[in-house]
Amino acid sequence: MTDAAEHTLTHDAVTETIKALAAGYGNILRSPLLKNPGDYDLDYENITFPSTDGTPLEAWWIPRAGSHKLIIANHPLWFSRYGFPGHLEPWTSIGGATGNDFEVDYVPDYRILHDAGYNVLTYDFRNLGHSGSANSGGGSGGRFEARDVLGSLHFARADDRTSGMTIGLFSRCQGMNATMFAMQEHPDEFADVRCVLAPQPLSVGVTMKRSLEMLGSPERIDELEREIQLQVGFTFAEMTPVTWAKAVRTPTYLYQVRDDLMTDPSDVQAMYDNIPIGDKELHWIEGTTARWDGYLDFQRNPQPKLDFLARHMA
Repeated sequence: MTDAAEHTLTHDAVTETIKALAAGYGNILRSPLLKNPGDYDLDYENITFPSTDGTPLEAWWIPRAGSHKLIIANHPLWFSRYGFPGHLEPWTSIGGATGNDFEVDYVPDYRILHDAGYNVLTYDFRNLGHSGSANSGGGSGGRFEARDVLGSLHFARADDRTSGMTIGLFSRCQGMNATMFAMQEHPDEFADVRCVLAPQPLSVGVTMKRSLEMLGSPERIDELEREIQLQVGFTFAEMTPVTWAKAVRTPTYLYQVRDDLMTDPSDVQAMYDNIPIGDKELHWIEGTTARWDGYLDFQRNPQPKLDFLARHMA
């Protein structure tokens, strides 16, 4: 959005945008699955397993013959296990104003992990992709989605295909929010998890504040918070992983676009600072303001992440 466009917005126009932002969070737009592992010559199965509250979760199981190492991958808000069709409407409108108008295809990530010797289990969160609806279809900043993280761990420990495998997590954005909330609420569930790759976790309040700043109305943040609370029943303080990060006891590799227009670098920095262990890393992605570039960083620059996994998954 240009500066000129910002200054022409009336009070009523901003009010309409605030209500639209809240409604969009209260009833999340699903993304289609435009690719699958077969498109990249990977053998896979479509499987389903329940969240801990019974919500059915749809997933891909991508086996690596002879390997006893498993990466469980999830995804950001609005995305699916495939990724995000940011090049198509109406999905372009979600990030287009901040330069995120291109596709994020996650399936190459699974190809890289497979070739590096890992089995992969990747699933759609509730209310997204092909998974079941729950909690009125709204977002929770990771709170309800934490049940899906736990469901994936329960499945991995119990299923004949994956039982006994060494487990690592690839928890992307909302997926890392959910992972940290699950760690806070159920720390024992992560005792055997070796490590977490964590691109771009995000506090809901921070990205909503940035949206208002781009509209030229940051002073209306309390109004937006109230509208979102009316939709989903949570305040911004109840949907920030900065606090939940204090519960992380698993080696963690965070990475984030430093100049991401949809957030502020202090948000991820605060999460990193709150992780109370020494075995953690924070990598800043430079030279872009597009958040989606951070989601593609694994396939563009995989070696540091693979080195991290190799150290902890041996």
